[in-house]
Amino acid sequence: MSVFGHEYFMRKALREAQIAYHNDEVPVGAVIVYENKIIAKGHNLCEKLIDFTAHAEMQAITSASNFLQNKYLNNCSLYVTLEPCVMCAGAAFWTRIGTLIYGASDEKRGFSKIKKSIIHPKTLVISSVLENECSILLKDFFQNKR
Repeated sequence: MSVFGHEYFMRKALREAQIAYHNDEVPVGAVIVYENKIIAKGHNLCEKLIDFTAHAEMQAITSASNFLQNKYLNNCSLYVTLEPCVMCAGAAFWTRIGTLIYGASDEKRGFSKIKKSIIHPKTLVISSVLENECSILLKDFFQNKR
């Protein structure tokens, strides 16, 4: 058994979300883990890059694929502070990510709102890891925007 559990890696994703928050980006962070080591990190860069596809998950997926020199991430786990949108869930599908772990649910844009699953059938999905911490950061960000 590993000393690094889901909460440990989600806290690392939360650190990425905090970087996004301080850069005036929607505070979503992601890390990808392979053999109990973080091989990729990402946070939202949509404002900085002027690119709606620059989500945390997309940054992390690209980085992990480059690190492993493989487009398939079936032996990896993706930790993300917010439930992935359809675009990011689709990217996770194509990578065949082994496990998807997310914190806060996205009631408006989350992939689970679609009736047909868009996550690869072999991908294990775990939700609500540090959900409260992930939700508070997002709520605080948007309250400060108003």
